[in-house]
Amino acid sequence: MSQPRAYLDWNATAPLRPEARAAMAEAMEVLGNPSSVHAEGRAARALIERARARIAAAAGAEGAEIVFTSGATEAAALALRGRDLAASGIEHDCVAAWTEERLPVGHDGRVAVEDPGASVLQAANSETGILQDLPPGLAFTDAVQAFGKIPFAFDWTGAEAAAISAHKIGGPAGVGALLLRPGSSCEALLRGGGQEQGRRAGTENLIGIAGFAAAAEAAAADLARGIWDEVAENRNTLEKALEAGGSPIILVGKDGRRLPNTSLVVVPGWKGETQVMQMDLAGFAVSAGSACSSGKVRASRVLRAMGFDGEAAASALRLSIGPATRRDEVLRFAEAWTRQLRRRAARAA
Repeated sequence: MSQPRAYLDWNATAPLRPEARAAMAEAMEVLGNPSSVHAEGRAARALIERARARIAAAAGAEGAEIVFTSGATEAAALALRGRDLAASGIEHDCVAAWTEERLPVGHDGRVAVEDPGASVLQAANSETGILQDLPPGLAFTDAVQAFGKIPFAFDWTGAEAAAISAHKIGGPAGVGALLLRPGSSCEALLRGGGQEQGRRAGTENLIGIAGFAAAAEAAAADLARGIWDEVAENRNTLEKALEAGGSPIILVGKDGRRLPNTSLVVVPGWKGETQVMQMDLAGFAVSAGSACSSGKVRASRVLRAMGFDGEAAASALRLSIGPATRRDEVLRFAEAWTRQLRRRAARAA
């Protein structure tokens, strides 16, 4: 009997939480447009405002403005468009598109920031899992991968703005939020009806927002229960099994502070694209880096920024697990991956 597939790509998108599914089903029964003034519209508006407060509490952003968007990509564009801000080469593409690469990155993946008010810095990297120390006063931080996986509060960061996303924490895809300090300037990308305090026009995604709020509360509860400590134990088991395979490998960021669920494995010369396909055929969903490249597999821009050469940057495999990942799944993956690695070495001999 064949083994069931194992999903090891949580940083790309997390499985939908049952709490989010239930909240979305309930929201489907709400009839009104949130901008309408009749009873049905007021009921829809109340649902959105309750969700806004729940997300603010989960994100440690009670004093901030919460602007609902279609996702973190739109949130970043809303915060960054038209500004001259410095960034490093490890930022997500949605941030790199609006910033200038002027901040240095060490081989350990850490970024030096001299002028926080004119800079952006991610809280955690989606490929390596490496965490940053956020200096107070940042213009913007991408908190997408940190939110829900490690203790995080927007109020702690002192940043002017931050982006978060629902589908990275077990909510639905297609909804995110920009967190803003009160009084922060932010020119609307979408203009029209003046929704979201004039920050983002268009009828709000009521169903998605309801699922986002439920997922945010559930993620906060998981953190409080220490669920991600258990995830880290599984991640460490996985890495030990990979290292025991007999061939030298690079585990990027292993000796530093990382997300509890992320491993970036490099075997120079073994293309990440090839590994993804081989592991997919073996029953494992993994990736070669960020999933936001329209299905393309390419050399890691993050690793190049960290000083890795082109061959190593093209040979990365990202493994990202979650609370539902079982120990037997990571061990099965390690066995299947090591088997492919040995076959590759035998062919080269």
